[in-house]
Amino acid sequence: MSIGNSPEEEEDRPSVGRALQQARAEARLTVDEVSASTRVRAPIVQAIEQDDFSRCGGDVYARGHLRTLARAVGLDADELVARFDEEHGGRPAPTPPSNLFEAEKIRSEPRRPNWTAAMVAAIVAVVGFVGFTLVGGGGGDSESGKPVARSTPTTKPEPSSSAPAEREDPKPSESAIAAAPADKVTVRMIAEKSSSWISAEDHNGRLIHEGVLEKGQTKTFTDDERINLVLGNAGGVKLYVNGKEVKETGEVGQVQRVSYTKGDPEVG
Repeated sequence: MSIGNSPEEEEDRPSVGRALQQARAEARLTVDEVSASTRVRAPIVQAIEQDDFSRCGGDVYARGHLRTLARAVGLDADELVARFDEEHGGRPAPTPPSNLFEAEKIRSEPRRPNWTAAMVAAIVAVVGFVGFTLVGGGGGDSESGKPVARSTPTTKPEPSSSAPAEREDPKPSESAIAAAPADKVTVRMIAEKSSSWISAEDHNGRLIHEGVLEKGQTKTFTDDERINLVLGNAGGVKLYVNGKEVKETGEVGQVQRVSYTKGDPEVG
């Protein structure tokens, strides 16, 4: 159901909260019934219907609640969120994710030293030295008439200590895809089963990302202390937090608000 915004109705149209209240009444639903079906607490539903969004915890969470409540009472969620942005100064420009985290890079395999070539060069040097000794110095000392004793190297040259040690980087495994330094919190999400609307904030409440994560797509976020998430379709998203898979994220179609910190995954 559209909430209407034709020119003649522009001045008389209800506010966002009033529009939700009227739609709920027309659908013959109580606040408790809407709360039970959306998992948005009843006091928050009542506050939103009075255009009080202070209990939502920020504009990002308010938009998530509005989308959920709009679907429950039959309103156009996109139109309602657009109305909310008009009435509250518009949507803030998202912070470029590149400023908050670096994309994962697969390290190239280190170049191996060519020991075969080194050994061949050492053998050629030894043979050349022995040949020079036999040909050029076999006549003995010109003053004493005694043969000059010459030593022949018997040991092979040791590899230079500056040569890089041979090593191979382990092939990244599925469980290590979201690995991150211990002094940061890293969240990687994969829309494995279906698409999901998501938003992410850093520990200062700054918006990192907001939008639809299409099926098969992935997103990775890092922060020094905390990452707050809203999952519009929690059952369709797989989460890896600090390199560890989160087994229970919610059900398909369920809106979940979660927070993660450093160490083992912990819902805030």
